[in-house]
Amino acid sequence: MPFAIGRRALLALAACAILQPATSIAQDYPNRPVTIVVPLAAGSGMDSLVRIYADKLQADLGQPVVVENRPGAALMLAAVAVSKAPADGYTLLVSTSSAMAINPVLYKKINYDHINDFVPISLYVKSPFILVVNPNLPVKSVPELIKYVKESKKPLTYSSPGAGVAQHLSMEYMKKRFGVDVTHVPYKNTPQSIADIAAGHVDLGFAEAGASLPLIKDGKLRPLAVSATTRLPSLPDVPPFAEAASAPDFEAVSWHVLLAPAATPKPIVDKLHASMKKIMADPEMIKLTEKIGLIPVDTPSVDGIRSYMASERDKWGDLVKQLGLQGAM
Repeated sequence: MPFAIGRRALLALAACAILQPATSIAQDYPNRPVTIVVPLAAGSGMDSLVRIYADKLQADLGQPVVVENRPGAALMLAAVAVSKAPADGYTLLVSTSSAMAINPVLYKKINYDHINDFVPISLYVKSPFILVVNPNLPVKSVPELIKYVKESKKPLTYSSPGAGVAQHLSMEYMKKRFGVDVTHVPYKNTPQSIADIAAGHVDLGFAEAGASLPLIKDGKLRPLAVSATTRLPSLPDVPPFAEAASAPDFEAVSWHVLLAPAATPKPIVDKLHASMKKIMADPEMIKLTEKIGLIPVDTPSVDGIRSYMASERDKWGDLVKQLGLQGAM
């Protein structure tokens, strides 16, 4: 009997020892600066938004939150760096559909495991594209465009910042969905690909909101639809595809997700998730996000983010394969 009592006491002590670190980790975190690694250069729309919520996260956590820019390798340089960082909640990554859903199929080799190296913290915005045409094209709606493409004797062309990027895949997704044929003209960068639609060198394309809004407002581009399921606040008169083409499930967007190394303790992940959910729900943050040309998202749970990312991997990965681009880079 004494042995049994001693054994039960040891088991109880062991259980406390297991629970105690998790509790103390959550209570003690953070006790030094947190770094958020951004895969684009300073001054980009993504970077601007991260710096805004980093200040608010700093106030919420009570420790400095530093933004570190690591552009390069099609957003993958930052992912590699954070995948190798200690899983202690002090190094976080901002990433997108390109690095987490498209590049793993498009590239022959990547130096991180996009599924197993990270745990999601917050899916906080979607970055939609705007279907724009040269104003000389005699179409003012998506149905008119589809009809015009199908009846035109001259093949229409569309631009993108390069094969395999989100804008390219969005157009290919639209082509497949609506049964239209438009010839791809790849460019080396976003500004030139959009400028050449305005100049009439190509007919149409999916354009980032931030880069195309000035040309839209000047009448140099005609917007037909937004690739999200909701309207873009900065272009309230431009319908989403759900309305423009009776396609309620049409969505072709990029998204921004905050991630941590996979082995980061759950109490830290939960703490960061709760902080980001509160910060991004603030009306001021919603307004600032919309001003940049992004759509705020009320982040799903951690498991919900995983499910959404998995569906995006299937969607875009399958399309990359269908286009014959698997391992093309």
